[in-house]
Amino acid sequence: MSIDEMELTEAIRYKDQTAGQIPALKHILLEDQIDFPLFYYEKLEQTGMVKHGFTTRAGGVSEGIFSSLNLSFTRGDREEAVRENYRRLANALQVDNGSFVSSDQTHTTNVLRVGKEDICHSRFSERKYTDIDGLITNESGVTLITFYADCVPLYFVDPVHHAIGLSHSGWRGTVGRMGKVTIDKMQQEFDTKPSEVICAIGPSICQDCYEVSEDVADAFCTEFAGRENEILIGKGNGKYQLDLWRANEIVLEEAGVLKEHISVTNVCTCCNPKLLFSHRASHGKRGNLAAVLALK
Repeated sequence: MSIDEMELTEAIRYKDQTAGQIPALKHILLEDQIDFPLFYYEKLEQTGMVKHGFTTRAGGVSEGIFSSLNLSFTRGDREEAVRENYRRLANALQVDNGSFVSSDQTHTTNVLRVGKEDICHSRFSERKYTDIDGLITNESGVTLITFYADCVPLYFVDPVHHAIGLSHSGWRGTVGRMGKVTIDKMQQEFDTKPSEVICAIGPSICQDCYEVSEDVADAFCTEFAGRENEILIGKGNGKYQLDLWRANEIVLEEAGVLKEHISVTNVCTCCNPKLLFSHRASHGKRGNLAAVLALK
């Protein structure tokens, strides 16, 4: 990482300074003195059973609008650059570079149980599934990975049944209660109990930056009836500011997750476009960040 990139990681804009830095940022020193910054959650670390993180734009080799840690093979970046970025990510997490199992995100609430047979070794193009926004597993040696540039990453750790989940939740996924769907799937597959799950809501677009139209606001008013004032601020002219962080927290709480088991981000992708990819801030000219989660 360059000196300029190091300065960026020291100038993160946190929405609520009183809450501390959630998630925290650590610097991992790779070979050749490469500094690889990675967000992490203390509550997930404290379980002692997972490796996890949320990437930034820093620490990779991609150039231009993809600078520098783009993790998407499908946005026009050079394949060799993306492959090197994955190698560095695996090194930073201390997981096998051949252990990644990826989502196929299309803004659904489809959640799939995956295992070693689903590991993709080439651009994820040989996936056996499509339209999957959430992944769960109870197998070690499998690194779940999902992709972001404003939407909400959701992490799930069941320390009792040694199982994990990782889900992508944009506004459609949030209206569809992706958090609850993921927990229900973990309950079905692993006998997970919601009260035992440790959850984290990852870096994504904040309410101040996320203006939505009336049809989106109406969908949230219907789904979150009686609690819409917690997540929507009307601006007039059919425009609203939507709080996806609080909406997803409500989803998890109403699914039975204990409030003290939920870590909610105060890092906005759109407020930090030099450090984090943001679709809204870049008008679509960007790479992808990633959430990663693996059992030790």
